[in-house]
Amino acid sequence: MQQSPGIQGPPPGCPAHGNVQLYGPRFGSDPDGHYEHLRALGPSAPADIAPGVQVELVTSYDAALYILQNPASFVRDSRRWNALNEGRVPEDSPALPMMGYRPNALFSDGAAHARLRQAVTDSLAGVNELQLVRQTQQSADYLISRFSTDRLGQAELMADYAHPLPLLVFSDLFGCPPEIGDRVIVGISGIFDGTPDADQVLGGALAELIALKRRRPGQDLTTRLMEHSAQLTDEEVLHQLVTLLSGGTAPLSAAIGTSSALILDEDWESGLPVEDAVTRVLWNYAPIANYAAHYPTHDVELGNRTLKANDPVLISFAAANTDPRLAEHREQLSAKAHLAFGAGPHACPARDAAFMIAVTAVESLLNRLPDVEVRVPFKDLNWVPAPWSRSLVTLPVRFTPRAVAPVPPQTQPQPRTPEATVPSAPLAPASVPRPAAMPATRPKAGLFSRFLAWTRGE
Repeated sequence: MQQSPGIQGPPPGCPAHGNVQLYGPRFGSDPDGHYEHLRALGPSAPADIAPGVQVELVTSYDAALYILQNPASFVRDSRRWNALNEGRVPEDSPALPMMGYRPNALFSDGAAHARLRQAVTDSLAGVNELQLVRQTQQSADYLISRFSTDRLGQAELMADYAHPLPLLVFSDLFGCPPEIGDRVIVGISGIFDGTPDADQVLGGALAELIALKRRRPGQDLTTRLMEHSAQLTDEEVLHQLVTLLSGGTAPLSAAIGTSSALILDEDWESGLPVEDAVTRVLWNYAPIANYAAHYPTHDVELGNRTLKANDPVLISFAAANTDPRLAEHREQLSAKAHLAFGAGPHACPARDAAFMIAVTAVESLLNRLPDVEVRVPFKDLNWVPAPWSRSLVTLPVRFTPRAVAPVPPQTQPQPRTPEATVPSAPLAPASVPRPAAMPATRPKAGLFSRFLAWTRGE
């Protein structure tokens, strides 16, 4: 078999000496080469998603669509997971926070899924697109203002822009007051960074937010979930918020960063709209790369493989979207035919809102820093060496230093009463957040507090 240029010989763990490893520096340096190797083994193949954790990875577009749209044979409840129930998954495995069960819509099936999904979908239904755009613009302007006056005219866009922007938007859409918003951001950022006790920080902040909304309901997503006819308990509301937050922010950060890098690269065709760049990213660099664990309810034959009942089957959205079998008719497919937002009953209910946030974030960057350019060619940028998300490690840029002012008052969104929606995507840490004890003294103002003060001109 002809190998991708990035792989010298078989990928680590080829079937001759173990499974292909979808983690670590070698995978991060050439994920597409690993997918190419796996495709040669059939529509699915065994792979290690973490040390000691084997999954069946689906790399075929048609096979992925079949599984995503067949909830009778493939369910999402990870309490079925054979290896986990038999004690064969390391207790400290990084796969557990991503694949372990939570009582939310992502990991539920049947009537339980329908109830939670309806509450989430209805709570997202009151989308005010103009307000969502304005809130994204204002968050973008604040972040750009923090680095745009750098005397050297340099910034690192992943840390300075792509990562924090969705966190600001979500904190506002959840109806967080300043201090709670600060702790929500610290908590969810810490979960993805592996910070000890981050889940307790996030759980405590969201529990306090829910208690606040019980006393003083608002025009926000949290209140909508709490007031829905499904009558979610406070714990269920908390779990849906964690899913929305973790599932929306990481993929959006990846999409914003990769789209910015793509459109700023010298090989990008001048004049093409930002929408084209974001669409290309969703097809070719799926922000959620490998996820959506399904568990066959019975043994299923797929190509030359038998998918065993209750063994995890993961969808490689990255490999499915770039399946060479699509090449002949991909131009005839809808621009939205990619699987970056999933498909079937568990598909993202807010794909349009997610797309809008990503496009607005990139447009705001280009408008505020019209001469911004990347300092490293797109082809030489490094990817995070993890299987779950296709995200850049860094995105160094340069520009002419300039001041950035807040969005004019007439375009500012209504404070604390957002009517927009947030994107949901299947990335959700599985550890159950527990309310943390309140600190004896309040910490100094965090990111969300500083953002709100900036919008007020303080």
